Amino acid sequence: MKLNFCRVMRQLALRHGDREAIVNVERNRRYSFAEYHRLTNRVANALRGALGVARGDRFMMILENDNLCLLQFPTFFKQEGTAALTNLRDSAEEHRRQIELIRPKVVFIESRLLASHLAMLREQGCGVVAMDPLESPVDGVLAFWDLVAAASDEDNEVALDQHDHTVLLRFIGGTTGRGKCAMYSVDNMMGSRDGAYVNPELGFDGRTRFLHVAPLSHGTQLGFYPSFFVGGTNLTLNALDLELWSRTAEAERVTHSFLVPTALYRLLDLQKAAARNFSSLRTLLYGAAPMSPTRLNELVECFGPIFAQGYASTEAAMFVSVLDKSEHRADSPKALQRLSSAGRVTPGVEVFVTDGAGRQLPPGRTGEIRIRCRSLIQGYYANPESTAAEFEDGAWKSGDLGYLDDDGFLYIVDRLKDMIISGGFNVYAVEVEAALAAHPAVLMSAVVGVPHADWGEAVHAEVVLRQGASAGPEELAALVKARLGSHKAPKTIRFVDALPLSAVGKVLRRQVREKYWHDFRRQVG
Repeated sequence: MKLNFCRVMRQLALRHGDREAIVNVERNRRYSFAEYHRLTNRVANALRGALGVARGDRFMMILENDNLCLLQFPTFFKQEGTAALTNLRDSAEEHRRQIELIRPKVVFIESRLLASHLAMLREQGCGVVAMDPLESPVDGVLAFWDLVAAASDEDNEVALDQHDHTVLLRFIGGTTGRGKCAMYSVDNMMGSRDGAYVNPELGFDGRTRFLHVAPLSHGTQLGFYPSFFVGGTNLTLNALDLELWSRTAEAERVTHSFLVPTALYRLLDLQKAAARNFSSLRTLLYGAAPMSPTRLNELVECFGPIFAQGYASTEAAMFVSVLDKSEHRADSPKALQRLSSAGRVTPGVEVFVTDGAGRQLPPGRTGEIRIRCRSLIQGYYANPESTAAEFEDGAWKSGDLGYLDDDGFLYIVDRLKDMIISGGFNVYAVEVEAALAAHPAVLMSAVVGVPHADWGEAVHAEVVLRQGASAGPEELAALVKARLGSHKAPKTIRFVDALPLSAVGKVLRRQVREKYWHDFRRQVG
């Protein structure tokens, strides 16, 4: 089945007209639905015309949120080329590897990155479009706003096959290893949208004002689609500055946002120190890392019952499961236990847990989580080996260890590659980190296995303390021992000023672990 998205968006523009669709905070740009429709028509028509991007070609974006939203999915869907999203903050060398893989015809790039990237882009034969005006012309570099001004804002006749056409490529970040490149159809993206709507407590409606501070090339996209299609507003910030986030959320009457747990902990400290009026907030989504039930209680006490957890992935780009706002309570032992879950599986999504041989396990048994859903990717670009290894019988083998309980709640125990085998015992880094997070002095931690002559691996933690707080290693180890048992308590703890983080603020355990394994062969992962 085909879809002409110009016609679809024309109807949305007629329905919502002058209501704000996009607000760029740093660049102070605001577009109504009607203006956003005409703008994305111009960008799509420039791609098809002046830039010569045709079916089978690829174009890549190395952009901040403010500029990326100009080439978001309306642009993807209104022309025949395949878009490719990358993390702006990856190194130039990583961008080189990505470009060598997909061979984009055109690269849209932040103007300030020309100094570090232009020679490489020319070497790779890419057309280059700079997003912001340049002080003086640069040979071979086109200006985005000049292209837009010269292009037609009329609807075109592009109709994409919703299932077969690869509309988008996304590079998968490496928290556990070198990244791959996921391929998406139009319907994958529509499934992402609909996965939000069948979780009604998330509260997407025409009053939604969703503030995006995580990169739009990553998981916060899950909020962009459902906000847009119901006539809500998507607001963008370009970096995780919680002071700016707080000022913006208050001034713009923000209703929704997505923050990782470590950012929520810092936001809690800011609000306690100098309270702002966040009465407009209805839903604060979190994910990408586990949340301490102790901290969750503090957050609910401070901000109210506005928190919801979403479990998703690059390969299954929708809310696979959701811990609803109404389930964020601690009024019984069972309710308290569920705070450590990823919630109930989204209606229409199939989740099952298997052993090492692929046999389904009963409720309560830990194994690998497998997923079938509408948003499951087409596979990995130019990587049939990984596609064959990670997809079986239409299901994705997630690499996440977990279990389903008797009431259908999904628990994520750990990543397979982050499991520590110490003296024959399996230790899950995520549960040790959750125990450490229960200490009021701990801001974040990374738990890894380090070489040990007798046990194979010993549990080690690197810990960042909250500003002005103090704690000793013996105190923290004792806390974990009391909660989880002595075999799971860190044998060593190192206090550090910072931990390596991904673009969305997720701790990169792999980078922590690699420091300790230079001269050893690790048995897990």
